[in-house]
Formats: sequence, structure tokens, C-alpha cells
Amino acid sequence: MIIEYEPKGVCSKYMKFDVEDGIIRNFEVIGGCHGNLQGIAALLKGMKVEDVIARFEGINCRGKGTSCPDQIAQALKQLNCSC
Repeated sequence: MIIEYEPKGVCSKYMKFDVEDGIIRNFEVIGGCHGNLQGIAALLKGMKVEDVIARFEGINCRGKGTSCPDQIAQALKQLNCSC
């Protein structure tokens, strides 16, 4: 399943996930801190969606009330699956 997401309140402009059987197979992002997000993308590959949500949800960047990791969690929560 391909998930496309437009993050809110962060520097990243677009996120795209490839999720299969509750596992993240690929993650791409446009905008944001390129090096950090490349690292996050590498770490996400092979992770369970539920684990990513548990780890990333609620991370705050500079008092914005959200962050790129939090937006990743919000995008994945939209799957609304029992992963």
C-alpha cells in the first residue's frame, strides 16, 4: 500500500510510504532536513508501523507542537489498520 501525506507545521512538504503487511518497505520525503530525514528513512525500512507510531508520536520540534517524526506517526496512523 502506498501512502502519500502532506505534513503540517514542519519543513517537510511531502511524504510517501510503501507499507506491506504492516511493515514499512520504503519511505521518501521532500523538504526538511535532508540528512536527518535520509537517516530516518534508512531506520524506518523494515520497521512495524505500530512501532514507528509508538516511538515518533508526540516528538516536538522547537515548540511547534509537532515535528517530522511526529508527522510520520500521524501519516501512519491514517492507515487505520490492525498492523
